[in-house]
Amino acid sequence: MAIPQRFTPALPTLLPGYMGKLLRVDLSTGALWEEPLNETYARLFIGGSGLGARYLADLAGPNTDPLGPENPLIFMTGPLVGTTTPAAGRFSVVARSPATGLTGEANSGGYWGPELRRAGYDGIIITGQAPRPVWLEVRDDVTPRLHEADELWGLDMYETQEAVRAAMGAKRVRVACIGPAGEHRVRFAGVMNDHGRAAARTGLGAVMGSKRLKAIGVSGHADVPLYDPLANKKANREVTAFVVEDLTAQMMRLGGTLMGMDVGALAGDVSARYYSTTELDGIEDAINAGQLSDRFLKRHVPCFRCPIACGREVVLPDRVEGVIDGPEYETSVAFGPLIGSHSLEHVILAGHLCNRFGLDTISCGSTIALAYALFEAGIIDADVTGGLELRWGDPEPALALIEQIAYRRGFGNLLAEGAARVAAALGVPDLAVHVNGLELPFHDVRAHAGQGLVYAVGTRGACHMAGDVYHWEQGREAPEIGITYGDPREESPAKVAMTARVMDFRAFTNSAILCHFEEVPIPHLLELWATITGWEWQPEDLIRTGERIYTLKRVLNHRFGLTRTNDTLPKAVRKAVETGPHAGYSPDLETMLAWYYQVRHWDPDTGKPCPDTLIALDLGDFVAELWP
Repeated sequence: MAIPQRFTPALPTLLPGYMGKLLRVDLSTGALWEEPLNETYARLFIGGSGLGARYLADLAGPNTDPLGPENPLIFMTGPLVGTTTPAAGRFSVVARSPATGLTGEANSGGYWGPELRRAGYDGIIITGQAPRPVWLEVRDDVTPRLHEADELWGLDMYETQEAVRAAMGAKRVRVACIGPAGEHRVRFAGVMNDHGRAAARTGLGAVMGSKRLKAIGVSGHADVPLYDPLANKKANREVTAFVVEDLTAQMMRLGGTLMGMDVGALAGDVSARYYSTTELDGIEDAINAGQLSDRFLKRHVPCFRCPIACGREVVLPDRVEGVIDGPEYETSVAFGPLIGSHSLEHVILAGHLCNRFGLDTISCGSTIALAYALFEAGIIDADVTGGLELRWGDPEPALALIEQIAYRRGFGNLLAEGAARVAAALGVPDLAVHVNGLELPFHDVRAHAGQGLVYAVGTRGACHMAGDVYHWEQGREAPEIGITYGDPREESPAKVAMTARVMDFRAFTNSAILCHFEEVPIPHLLELWATITGWEWQPEDLIRTGERIYTLKRVLNHRFGLTRTNDTLPKAVRKAVETGPHAGYSPDLETMLAWYYQVRHWDPDTGKPCPDTLIALDLGDFVAELWP
């Protein structure tokens, strides 16, 4: 049933590549209104996580409670989204993170982002807290409206998507929603969409749950206005031809992201037994892309207009009825090597349960692996775990813990707080593997020194999306923007400067938005960019824009309490492993940080961007705040 509410329309900002308006929703009052897109913000911060961060800067202060009504929940697309650009079907979610207290952002693929653009909006900004559960309907043929969601509350994310699609009744409906984990405010709950796609990291599903917003259904027919449609067709043909022929894309199409296990195991890149080793003891022979394909694969699944189709649907007849979403690389490490398990079947089932309940598989798996490590060390026992024996190599208890976490039951209520809070509560804070409250992804810093630097200074905590140095060091290059590959353990000033450029480039692609797996040559990307936006950029404009976006997020984090001491890595990964390709090596983080601050022109004592740096990046409005 629709809830009585007010709606105020607005004329859009006329800007090629943009729909020109945002939908604003105040859940406390039920008011909905349209807001013209801020053209200055769009030109400086593009879209996605960059534009979301700029609006967050206007709406969140140092005392904003991440789970309070005042924390804005921002859904944002970018100028590439919904166009014919291959692999540009993504969207970002931005808010202050309940996991870290810092700038939170998450990025998801599928079809929801393009459908929001078809419904006529570049983004949605949601504030307040509904007095009872609601869901939001956004279509281009009816006024946006809120509906009561009492009957949806408690459903898993698959059931929720089906129910919202049925309620909207349109031919094509895409749904973003939360599962029980978001409802119970698990600090690493994600926002789910298009079956198993997830805007997973930093706990933004918990923010959505705190607002009592169960789902957002979108449907529309509008086209994205392009600067030069004819030239865009030509540019897209060139980009598509490159992606289809690209060797990395072909490997990803063939093996999915789980191909990272095959490559990473050889490079010593895969963490095992809660980051204590990179020796997998044969796990790589049981959990890999070939095994998934031979034993469980049903079909490949693409995102919007993606020729790569890295997604997987699988069957697990002895455990789950029907076809389910298959695991990707991070999920496979989290519930395989990280707990010492050889069982691909359990990896698949763990990923399915995390999807159903709406959990970030990286943080969930890492937090559970911490519990295994504490149990093996005798720090906790079966009295603490509710009778579960958490032994390396036994994945069955992990499945029980996933459900406990989602509903905050038993031992899962503590684990739902994330690894940092678990370790602190048990009196062993140094044993948790995280940066600023966000659990590390599974690309080991002892294999890639630059990746360790990215984790230490990533604006949302330990984040491989902030800069995929490991990916570029597998042989990718972008010489136009100064990115080349070399020794993964190199720690020179030149390597630090290149790492900063990788981060700036990813700040741009996460705002445009473009999938990281589509690495088109920079000239092709710039040509495509010009046909969509009309902006005739040079390669340095990509990097400068990315640096501006990254620096803005750094400013916001200082607003939220970040200090120089936050730029660090956990002790577990700064300790050298005894065996494997990188035996005896650990990255010299402090030396790399000193060079990094010089490259960024940040104050070495505080870690703050210097005033002249802010001014040069068109961030002069924040000088007084950062340097009062």
